[in-house]
Amino acid sequence: MIYKSYSQYSDNMADEFKRSPTVVKQISEIKIEDVRVRLIGTVIDKSDTRIALDDGTGKIDVNFKEPVKTDLNKLVRVFGRVIPMDSGFELEGEILQDMSKLDVDLHRKAISI
Repeated sequence: MIYKSYSQYSDNMADEFKRSPTVVKQISEIKIEDVRVRLIGTVIDKSDTRIALDDGTGKIDVNFKEPVKTDLNKLVRVFGRVIPMDSGFELEGEILQDMSKLDVDLHRKAISI
């Protein structure tokens, strides 16, 4: 298969590759109309391709396509697609970042401004 650069596609085809932007949310703020979100929380449970995340406002399961490389009780940031479920929401994880060096109090203060 031959891959073209993004700029070689027509405008209509290029639009198909664009993603919705991620929106900074807390778990309790996730709504049905959210497409992609960005969360910071603590890993409270973990399996091969799934983590459970707690941000102090709620808990959410995040499923990844590949094995997750993180530890329990680690602070992480997750970028993912919102998947509505009968009992709430799950995320289809796209990116997992280690945030263990983040000053959480300073971060919360900056978000509230």
